[in-house]
Amino acid sequence: MKLFVCQACSNVLYFENRACERCGHRVAFLPEKEMLSAIEPDGTAWATLADKGKGRMLCANAEFDACNWLTEPGSSDLYCRACRHNGTVPDLSDPTQLAGWRELEVAKHRLFYSLSRWKLPLTTRAEDPAHGLIFNFLADDPYSGQRIMTGHDNGLITIALTEANDIERERRRLEMGEPYRTLLGHFRHEVGHYFWDVLVRGGGKLDEFRAMFGDEQIDYGQALQRHYAEGPPPDWQQSYVSAYATTHPWEDFAETWAHYLHIVDTLEMAAEFGMEVRPRIDRDGELTARIRFNPYMAADVEKLVNAWLPFTFAINSVNRAMGARDLYPFILSPAVIGKLGFVHELVRGATKAGSR
Repeated sequence: MKLFVCQACSNVLYFENRACERCGHRVAFLPEKEMLSAIEPDGTAWATLADKGKGRMLCANAEFDACNWLTEPGSSDLYCRACRHNGTVPDLSDPTQLAGWRELEVAKHRLFYSLSRWKLPLTTRAEDPAHGLIFNFLADDPYSGQRIMTGHDNGLITIALTEANDIERERRRLEMGEPYRTLLGHFRHEVGHYFWDVLVRGGGKLDEFRAMFGDEQIDYGQALQRHYAEGPPPDWQQSYVSAYATTHPWEDFAETWAHYLHIVDTLEMAAEFGMEVRPRIDRDGELTARIRFNPYMAADVEKLVNAWLPFTFAINSVNRAMGARDLYPFILSPAVIGKLGFVHELVRGATKAGSR
């Protein structure tokens, strides 16, 4: 994620800003330029100070303070390129559900920032009724007791609204023995299943995938039951990024995909702040890193990992000094780095195809 600057007063802006705290200008995100812009009224539309554009429209979800993106230039779409993938949203007349949906939209827009940076192939449900990417944000039914489960089914991603409740999300984290559980993590994981369909199966990469992750043709239902009954193997950290990744090759890929997005986007933020890790006791340089590169353009996964390991060692140590949990409580073994490399090459290949 980048830092941004207000074109009206040069104040630093963050991705979720709706207005500049210094000069009061409304700000909006230009997805085609990957930047925030101060905006001013232009009749019934908006003028963008970043590129002197005219007649730009805010996404219709800005009405609910759930989106700060502009629609495409010259487009008649009511929704931005992120919100075009929304299906069912909660009852927005309910203040609690509206507040929860806004939290989900924050995470979804950060996801789409990354997908747009890489120019990954995305189709809406309107464009591809059978396989297009669509998000349903659903609330539990208080009358029937039905609980919504977050998951993916052939391009349809269901996100449980209750995950926006910090207390409920923490309860589920503890119940499932997870070291980490966030809304953004859910989005990144579930969209990994979608891109498995698009880039692995649809991209003719099944043989390479099976050599790295295993045979996805094994029964998924049985694998899931076995995982919850027996747990992960005792040596799982040698080959998997998380315990849940041991469940099935599909889950291994989705977890690896999510962690790849975690790494790249966090390193971009670190680079924006000019972060450098150079411990005084590090005599051989293994814990030293100068993060001065664009991770979205990294030529190989080793460049990412060589910056990530010292960075997370330092940040985890800082968190512990505050009595907080580790920011990144995971181990990247050689086998896991190999899987991250597989995802890296998939993304790079799709990026090159999208840039043609």
